[in-house]
Amino acid sequence: MEKEVNLLEKSNLLKLSLYLGCVIPNRYPMIEKATRTLFNYLGIEIKEMNGASCCPAPGVFRSVDKALWISVAARNICIAQNNDADLVTLCNGCYGTLLEVDHKLKTNQNLANRVNEVLKEANYHYDGKIRVRHIMDILYNEIGIDKIKSLVKRKLNWRVAVHYGCHLIKPSNIRPFKDDPNEPKFFDEIVEAAGFQSINYRDKFLCCGAGGAVRTFKKDLTSQLTLKKLREIRKALADCIVVCCPFCHLQFDLGQVEVKSILDENEPSFNIPVLYITQLLGLAFGLEPKELGLIKPENLKNISPFISLQPILDKVEKYDKNENKKE
Repeated sequence: MEKEVNLLEKSNLLKLSLYLGCVIPNRYPMIEKATRTLFNYLGIEIKEMNGASCCPAPGVFRSVDKALWISVAARNICIAQNNDADLVTLCNGCYGTLLEVDHKLKTNQNLANRVNEVLKEANYHYDGKIRVRHIMDILYNEIGIDKIKSLVKRKLNWRVAVHYGCHLIKPSNIRPFKDDPNEPKFFDEIVEAAGFQSINYRDKFLCCGAGGAVRTFKKDLTSQLTLKKLREIRKALADCIVVCCPFCHLQFDLGQVEVKSILDENEPSFNIPVLYITQLLGLAFGLEPKELGLIKPENLKNISPFISLQPILDKVEKYDKNENKKE
């Protein structure tokens, strides 16, 4: 693996409390692998969030018991607070919960006081001294477009279908992105800076289909939304789909299988590889696929990803061979 690149002076090292949530440890540990590898390469110090729980999920807990939802989220924020490092999440849903709760507590002292009475029983106290951030916020606002451009080692030029997801961009008034929330550009800019083509496709900003517990209770509706997006992505001749949320990742990955079994078995297979943003950037920066959790299908032993990554691995191998010949 390439040596780490310290983007900041040692005296101003970026430290982040890494919040993994539920889906990554249980379904997509390769996203964690890729993110830890990329952060190490960039010289970002990771603070572990030992004892962290579910965020909890905004589509379920908030609807049933809002006080519990706020208290559990506040406890997670306190774990990062005790690290004296901003919390960074890799999941849009977790971001939606943790950012909203953090905003509520910072702007409503009476609520913060009531929550602290609950937290006191677990020996925590919310003080609002850290920020809740998303991986895309770190990449766009901390690392920056110019630095990403300068780190590119593999100029792969793939056609990439970017999927933002819902909770990443809305409600926009408490998010750190200056784009139009209805047609944002920052994800596309990151992908383009890394040497890929971020393609336009119809329904680009449509939900993946899994949000708000729809996947659990209305699998047919979920599959209809996913199928609609997948058809447009296929029309656009994408080499891969790139996401910044593990739940969206699951929906586009397993969803490619489910649309056939649930909706239409005659639907032609999509077989579009799905990558997380840290995997895509790691490849562009010259890191080894294995270090990014990208492994061959025969090594997966019937676990996710459900759509083969072999086309991606083949493209990287071909690129590296061609570059070696030039040398």
